Amino acid sequence: MTNTNTQLTSTINADHTLTLALQSIDMPTPNADEVVVRIEAAPLNPSDLGVLFSAADMTTAKQLGTEESTVISASVPAQFMPSLEKRVNKAVPVGNEGAGVVVAAGSSATAQALMGKTVAVIGGGTYRKFLCANVQSCLVLKEGTTAKEGASSFVNPLTALAMVETMRAEGHKAIIHAAAASNLGQMLNRVCIADNVDLINIVRKPEQETLLRNMGAKYVINSTSDTFINDLTAAIIETGATISFDPIGGGKLTSDILNCMEVAASRDMQEHSLYGSDTFKQAYIYGALDRGPITLNRNFGFAWAVNGFLLFNALGKLGAETVMAMRQRVANEITTTFASHYTHEVSLNGALQLKAIEGYSKQATGEKYLINPQA
Repeated sequence: MTNTNTQLTSTINADHTLTLALQSIDMPTPNADEVVVRIEAAPLNPSDLGVLFSAADMTTAKQLGTEESTVISASVPAQFMPSLEKRVNKAVPVGNEGAGVVVAAGSSATAQALMGKTVAVIGGGTYRKFLCANVQSCLVLKEGTTAKEGASSFVNPLTALAMVETMRAEGHKAIIHAAAASNLGQMLNRVCIADNVDLINIVRKPEQETLLRNMGAKYVINSTSDTFINDLTAAIIETGATISFDPIGGGKLTSDILNCMEVAASRDMQEHSLYGSDTFKQAYIYGALDRGPITLNRNFGFAWAVNGFLLFNALGKLGAETVMAMRQRVANEITTTFASHYTHEVSLNGALQLKAIEGYSKQATGEKYLINPQA
């Protein structure tokens, strides 16, 4: 091992600016149940951007520093500063997950057993060269699996599985998923096909329809189509879907989904009810691709709920045994069901180039960035 270590940090400054920079830090020394992982691949997920950019206006971003050690500065609108008080002047490490080789291990037998193995890891601060992590945060990858293949072993795969398990636990029978052509959406599609779960995929472009249909998706609905509402309602009637997951957030899509669920549920009602059908309709929002207001046009009765969906909260509700089975399934199927594909690979410093930031901040379907801290 080397004696030098580097991490990417995000700092909100008291002068209403954001600073993104590389920071030299000490090499970690693992405690008994910890290991040191040489991070070789770490994805840039939408959830990472919230920590990376916070509330900064990235249209104001400026590239400073040197070519070898870039610094990014951007303005933070004054109205957001009160909610960021606890982040002011703190260099926050970025990166939720990644993968690499264990190069040092603590004294416990569990830690020692991981020496030399390629593992995926979750827990924060993975945009660095060497990360110290508890053994419980590590997932041993199958022999022959590369760090790049295993880099996205937690956030998207476990979210897809958690959606299906939440559906089952809450007594629903089919799922509606928005922005379904995303990396996560493709995983969820493969999971639902394998598990015989009906999935209604909502997309925005014809090429996304083609992509999912070629992957075996049965229900693919284009939200930009003139027949969207009728198509969605018909699919809900056929599948009985009463739970949806939406990474978009803002706008009226959640309202449209709930209204279509209500039309499907009330079609066989013998009498009109002021309170709508008694079929419970659940909409979960797990992202913020649209940061605008969520508009609900209340035509879906009173048996409904709109909630936030956060992976770690969902896993806490599912129980340790279920979560361990989910993790093992991910490890077994990381190159098939849960495979991720990256369109761009950058170094730690490369992730701080304005051109790269412009690319991954779009969160565009079909575009996924991977950081290689060793590059």
